[in-house]
Amino acid sequence: MVDRSIFLNISPLDHRYSLSEKPVFDALLPWLSEEASINACVKCEIALVNAHLQNKAIGAGFKPALQDRLSFNDIQINPAEIYAEEEKTKHNIRALVNVLKQKVPADIAPLVHLGATSVDILDTSLAYRMKGVTREVLLPLLRHLENELCDFAEREADTPQVGRTHGQHAVPITVGFAIAEYVSRLGKSIIEIEKLSNNLKGKLAGATGSYNATSMIVKDPEELERLYLAELGLEASEHSTQLVEPEYLLRLLLECNLAFGIIANLADDLRHLQRSEIGELREGFAAEQVGSSTMPQKRNPWNSEHVKSLWKAFMPRVITFYMDQISEHQRDLSNSASQRFVAEYITGFCFAINRMTGVIEGLGVDRERLMVNLRGSRKEEGGSRKGMQGGVLAEPAYILLAESGVSDAHEVIRKITLKAEKENLAFAEALATNTDALQRITTQMKKLGIIKEEKEALEWFHHPERYCGLAAKKATELARKYKN
Repeated sequence: MVDRSIFLNISPLDHRYSLSEKPVFDALLPWLSEEASINACVKCEIALVNAHLQNKAIGAGFKPALQDRLSFNDIQINPAEIYAEEEKTKHNIRALVNVLKQKVPADIAPLVHLGATSVDILDTSLAYRMKGVTREVLLPLLRHLENELCDFAEREADTPQVGRTHGQHAVPITVGFAIAEYVSRLGKSIIEIEKLSNNLKGKLAGATGSYNATSMIVKDPEELERLYLAELGLEASEHSTQLVEPEYLLRLLLECNLAFGIIANLADDLRHLQRSEIGELREGFAAEQVGSSTMPQKRNPWNSEHVKSLWKAFMPRVITFYMDQISEHQRDLSNSASQRFVAEYITGFCFAINRMTGVIEGLGVDRERLMVNLRGSRKEEGGSRKGMQGGVLAEPAYILLAESGVSDAHEVIRKITLKAEKENLAFAEALATNTDALQRITTQMKKLGIIKEEKEALEWFHHPERYCGLAAKKATELARKYKN
């Protein structure tokens, strides 16, 4: 085959991202490239030969000289040879078998593909590759990202931040607590991906899955299947048609899609927290990096945006995964083309994981801006209202007032917030104008040990960072749990 410039490839995965994500791309090649696909099929054919040799139940009069094992390393097959043969056969596995028979010792050649149908090789080789790429590339990338998230969550466990619901300021949390959400969500998904990858299955059950062909070779076709799959580190599907039950692979891909969505959600949160009007976090920015071709001051959150963009490109492919679940009767060919693109999905997912890991490794925290946003600000003279200072503490004021026995405490505090907004007061100042409510709240605070003296009550309402509940504790616990 003629080599060509990578810039003559059509897929961005094979030019743009093979350069920008080169270490990840190189790690994926032994599992997801077309050469890897062909090599995996060759390994399956060799595993079948070795299963026959190990079984020692080959027909009378056929005694191959090779009594040990056939090794993949002893056989050199160029993918171009397979493609050239396929031009004649119009069948990829028959082409591979024809070429392989010429590469093995002559007395072994009859054992190549003996008792197998194409999908015994294709589905088994796909399971072998997907298990391998998940364990060797995908899971290490996910674990690296998870560890970075754990470190960040623990490091920033006590860093106060305003919580946000519906895009509005809510009650205080901490930066570590916000990241711990993703530690927990992604951590559970990683555990599930590992479990599902270990549950991928293969087969040697023949054209309809009923072991017709191998029943003509051995007394125990299921034992031959077990020997074949053991060579590849796999087990047999409980029931096969010509195909392995599709749900084994489907469940793995669906869990990957869930993890992809978690990472995209994180990317979106980080992107918004870098907005000019928020400015609480900041992606790392190289010394010579440019944010805009026309605005020199720009520092865009482009890596977070890139992760979300990859998710947009690859997430919809889950529809195809579902569609590949369906096959008529014992088999049709409606998934023969679509299933080839699973490799692209895994590649895009790995690129997104790696990019997000880089974001977290270089993520900066602006503590001054965090406090400004948390405490809020008053309306500037002649300007627009930027938020009520200390307004995020309306909730504890309401809770404490209700605990004192006031049934309409929520309405009392709501009116105090309206007064603060109308008169451009800090929440604590507006609260001080309602002496009855303040006294009740102060009494409750002393009972709970929040304050020791009455004069400390109003001061407490000037410091929303003191009202973070269990945010720091949860952040630390989750970070340590998933890191361990």
